[in-house]
Amino acid sequence: MDDFHQLRRGGPAGTPFPRDVGPSEVSARRALARARVTMLASTTTAIASNTLNKGDVLATARVAGIQAAKGASALLPMAHPVLVGNVYVNFTIGDTFIDLEAGVDTVDRTGVEMEALTAVTVAALTVYDMCKSTDRTMTIERVALWEKSGGRSGTWRREEPSSDGPLDQ
Repeated sequence: MDDFHQLRRGGPAGTPFPRDVGPSEVSARRALARARVTMLASTTTAIASNTLNKGDVLATARVAGIQAAKGASALLPMAHPVLVGNVYVNFTIGDTFIDLEAGVDTVDRTGVEMEALTAVTVAALTVYDMCKSTDRTMTIERVALWEKSGGRSGTWRREEPSSDGPLDQ
């Protein structure tokens, strides 16, 4: 490998480096990620009724997730900055859990899987942060990419069946 290509790859073999997206085609890309925060039933009730003393948990978590998607490349050293065209963060409240879903769209040279995963994770962390004084039993679970589309590899969807709730729908 000549010096130019070795520098472009970040140095000797095994040295971390971001993928070269220069030759990639600009295309519409989308990713969907999900997570679950489990908690006491009283906590889900307090979130749903907006009675926690830190304020509106879901509105705050939504804004945090959107902000996180836009800043994923600042947190992940190999992620390229992506022009995020659209981000949404939605919630489903169960008896003892909140399911979170984040979707991210772009028209760019690289996908938005990391942006969607960052959005759903930071939104889940925000739920945890705002409720931790009320419920120390909470857990963040099942963070996963559920689908992606666009780019060279096309469309992919998770086919992992689950028997315990809405995350598998």
